[in-house]
Amino acid sequence: MIEVRSLRKTYPGGVEAVRGIDFDVGPGEVFGLLGPNGAGKSTTIGMLTTTIRPTAGTATLDGLDVSRDPLAARRASSVVFQEAVVDRGLTGRRHLDLHARLWGVEQRQATQRIDDVTAALGLGTLIDRMVGSYSGGERRRLELARALVSRPRVLFLDEPTVGLDPLIRHELLDLIAGLKSREELTTLVTTHYLDEAERLCDRLAIMHDGLIVALGTPAELKEQLGRELLELRIDGDAPAALAVLRDRGIARDDAFLVGSTVTVPLNGHASSEVMAAVGELRLATSVISRPPTLDDVYLRLTGGRLAEAA
Repeated sequence: MIEVRSLRKTYPGGVEAVRGIDFDVGPGEVFGLLGPNGAGKSTTIGMLTTTIRPTAGTATLDGLDVSRDPLAARRASSVVFQEAVVDRGLTGRRHLDLHARLWGVEQRQATQRIDDVTAALGLGTLIDRMVGSYSGGERRRLELARALVSRPRVLFLDEPTVGLDPLIRHELLDLIAGLKSREELTTLVTTHYLDEAERLCDRLAIMHDGLIVALGTPAELKEQLGRELLELRIDGDAPAALAVLRDRGIARDDAFLVGSTVTVPLNGHASSEVMAAVGELRLATSVISRPPTLDDVYLRLTGGRLAEAA
């Protein structure tokens, strides 16, 4: 449903925001695009939604080329932006009706479609109220409903839960997860919450410095670090401690450092043996054994926490 090949974007002055990326998203798949600010994620979304023209390469939505036929590609998709774009002086129903008209949905179909998405997203008691009276989570649900009125085949969600409190965020995630079977949508989502990405996405791509540096299911990405790792808290020169661990064969190239914490995938070694070796070297003030997380994958590839890059 989404096909990207050798996609590039170079801005004036020679700034290479996207440096040749490839990925596919299948029909009905929920695909996550992760990356810190400056990784090229927003530029990639801009090219796929036809608001930024690629410098080179190709991208298609449902077989429609975003450069050669941008209007058709745009008609096949909808976008829920990070920032709210609702008119507080209109009712929710008026918002949905206007959007349906703009997208050329026949009136009888639009009425039925509005009723359907209103029920699916729990907007029944809100739809005829002025949007100015909505909470942040309610406005987010309205924006999602508006994106669905035109029956898009591809839905882009840009940071859909940013700024929401934990309870509302959890409820919205449930709604988004339910859309996969109900709407038969292909969805591309960007987020700075790795737990959100793991919960929603069938597959993930991590971008860094304009390139895709990892691609796979959440389980596949975590398997790159094995089943267990050690997290060492270093009191002193952490880079020197990591170098010593590598010299002794305790850590390999997939070990990484963030601040004063060294993370060492065990790669089949017994945790007791590695802990004993670390203890003999007296490098760490604390040692924790645990399974790897998506945070660990992200930290190893980009050197910083995703939430801190928001």
